Amino acid sequence: MEEACNHDCSSCGTTCGADTRQPHDLHEAPNELSDIRHVIAVVSGKGGVGKSLVTGLLSVAMSRKGCHVGIMDADITGPSVPKMFGVRGEVRGDQAGAYPVTTAGGIDIVSMNLLLENSTDPVVWRGPIISGVVKQFWQDFIWQDVDYMFVDMPPGTGDVPLTVMQSIRLDGIIIVTSPQELVSMIVEKAVKMAEGMKIPILGLVENMSYFECPDCGKRHEIYGKSHIQEIASQYGLDILGRIPILPALAAECDAGQIETTEGKWLDEAADKLLRLDQNR
Repeated sequence: MEEACNHDCSSCGTTCGADTRQPHDLHEAPNELSDIRHVIAVVSGKGGVGKSLVTGLLSVAMSRKGCHVGIMDADITGPSVPKMFGVRGEVRGDQAGAYPVTTAGGIDIVSMNLLLENSTDPVVWRGPIISGVVKQFWQDFIWQDVDYMFVDMPPGTGDVPLTVMQSIRLDGIIIVTSPQELVSMIVEKAVKMAEGMKIPILGLVENMSYFECPDCGKRHEIYGKSHIQEIASQYGLDILGRIPILPALAAECDAGQIETTEGKWLDEAADKLLRLDQNR
């Protein structure tokens, strides 16, 4: 049994008198002029599975349902959101704070690539600095009347995902997967991190799920048999959508025209996000 504290802890800089069993709320408030209803993080345990694509498609889907959407591109060293949406130019600001750049379809975006002189300049920073920038995106930018903010996370379970999950009060996370069998292990890492941080997991989205032949209409599983149903059953998660390998979609993203895509692969995910208000 620990010995009781018998002195003023503030005089020695220790916390021996504190009740360490009580969890500390590390959530930080956004800019005082911001108005954000829901924040959803898009995550995966590894890179290259299409988090940014899913973030973009979810944002477009929610925007088409009449919601005002914002995207915080938290992938500081590998930002790709501005290119998908075809936004350029400098971020404007005033004494109150800075403002996101708005796409042709009305989606607000903050990304490191909008702060660089050249979009191809590398960001060679260590983790704590990158985490600090993410906090600035949250606290220094004024997000006006945003119904749904999507946070495009970097891969893994390192500094930035931890910073976002600790600092921003999230309504939930969406985990992006691909069909390969090894993804089950990667998903488990993301699931365990979310559970450890007590953040709801809204469901799974499988990217590169299949290729549909334009001539015969037959579906081909290019990356092998999908395991998303097994993964969802194992962890009790919803499947929110399966995105195909589609050259036309890739071309739209490369051209900065993701807002023109006609795919409805994430409509079920959008419907679930709309129900968040009903659960409040």
